[in-house]
Amino acid sequence: VTYFHSALLPTIVHPDQSRVISLAPEFIYPQDGHDKQDCEIAAAKRWITKASALFENQAITLLGDDLYSRQPLVEQALSHQFNFLFVCLPQTHSTVMEWVEFLDSSGEVGTWEHRLYRQGQAERWSYRYVNGVPLRQEPPALMVNWCELRVTRERDGKQLYHNSWITNHELTPDLLPQIGAAGRSRWKTENENHNVLKTKGYHLEHNFGHGHQHLSMFLLTLNLLAFLFHTVLEWSDQSYHRARQQRGKRQGFFQDLVSLTTYFLFESWQHLLDFILDGSPPLQTPWPANSS
Repeated sequence: VTYFHSALLPTIVHPDQSRVISLAPEFIYPQDGHDKQDCEIAAAKRWITKASALFENQAITLLGDDLYSRQPLVEQALSHQFNFLFVCLPQTHSTVMEWVEFLDSSGEVGTWEHRLYRQGQAERWSYRYVNGVPLRQEPPALMVNWCELRVTRERDGKQLYHNSWITNHELTPDLLPQIGAAGRSRWKTENENHNVLKTKGYHLEHNFGHGHQHLSMFLLTLNLLAFLFHTVLEWSDQSYHRARQQRGKRQGFFQDLVSLTTYFLFESWQHLLDFILDGSPPLQTPWPANSS
């Protein structure tokens, strides 16, 4: 028998930033007054409603996988003044693809290409795009804009990436590079948030029990707050940034903190960082030398 908890862990990502900012989680569990089992989409709708107060209207573009590119959730996002850029797979969106193929046959699907150098390799980013296709067959169908991106290595023509999205952003050649970069940056949610929390010293999956009611949710929230503060400190606190750079791996830095605070007393957080960086002496050992 396996027991587990599920939660939606939203983050702020940016194509030009390696770090992500964790936002408040939305837990997936049966809601008070509801008989139905909760699900990820229902949790996403709740989060959109709550988060709309945090951001200026249309200042944020929501990213999500193919699960999110369904009309009810898209309408929820638009009604709360969010833009969206959701993966749209051909095998799950037959209506969208039928329209794309029909418009392509009449020359109404645009194409655009540009060249990028990444890690010393020349790449070609090739787009197909069209504005104004119905998201579903059943009326009333929301009209969305569709974009496809293929990335190939110029040297040998090997395909490196392929994906397609729907969005409310009006697609033009000038906007396509931003759309492609934003769509590809969604992987940072997994790599720079989920995987870090699981493997880089936070032990998200295995560091606390279930509890009877809210304990697991409370402890997960504390875990995310710690990760958020570590991210903010690395951006804003010069001493912390230097200490992290000096130690290298995040997990090793955490182990150092545990060891140092086990055997020494420090009058402040800054005192501890000064000791790590410059050898400033600690106050004393926490346990008297003659204790038993």
